[in-house]
Amino acid sequence: MLKTSLPPDNSAALEQAVAAVAAAMADPSRVKMLCAMMDGRAWTATELSAAADVAPSTASGHLVRLVEGKLITCLSQGRHRYYRLAGHDVASLVEQMMGLSWSRITPPETTAPKAMREARTCYDHLAGTVAVQIYDFMQAEGWLEADGSALTLYGREQFQALGIPLSAHPRRKACCACLDWSERRFHLGGEAGAALLIYLESKGWIQRVAGYREVVMTASGKSAVQRLFSS
Repeated sequence: MLKTSLPPDNSAALEQAVAAVAAAMADPSRVKMLCAMMDGRAWTATELSAAADVAPSTASGHLVRLVEGKLITCLSQGRHRYYRLAGHDVASLVEQMMGLSWSRITPPETTAPKAMREARTCYDHLAGTVAVQIYDFMQAEGWLEADGSALTLYGREQFQALGIPLSAHPRRKACCACLDWSERRFHLGGEAGAALLIYLESKGWIQRVAGYREVVMTASGKSAVQRLFSS
């Protein structure tokens, strides 16, 4: 008989929880909503109904499923209600699901939107070709541990030298290797990834496209990334 690593009661509860998450995501309209919220913003139900191309009444039902599945949270401000991803773990799940699904599209090189492949947000950090390039550089230069799970002492020193603030006691993963859905390689996630995105934006090296995950690299940004993150 096959033995599980969990007691029977816990194993059954885990299986039910996994099934519930899968069921909450098992609809194209709900997936569109989750992908829209990957830009890290809070969205109204009206905006999400447009993003999913469904009627507002239909969108309400989908949003209830996502809230019940603990994939998104609802924020109330006065008369308005806003929806956003429930956290970094949900964003990571959506990103990995996109990567897994993208590998089944043929050929990915011709069907991926070029602008989205170059640079975009992955919840609160940078993704795309540029982000993968930066991650590869950091890995090669010893800024990161081999598995990308942490910055090395040298890496923290380099962040400090660039003027990128990092918390000594972050409330989330200090650093992680996040699988890029279009490149199918890693980019920098965690607190370090979020801090890097803020830094690039504060320098005017990237510009976000309002309402989309797409990020535009400015001319000065392309030059800076080449100068700072190229061997």
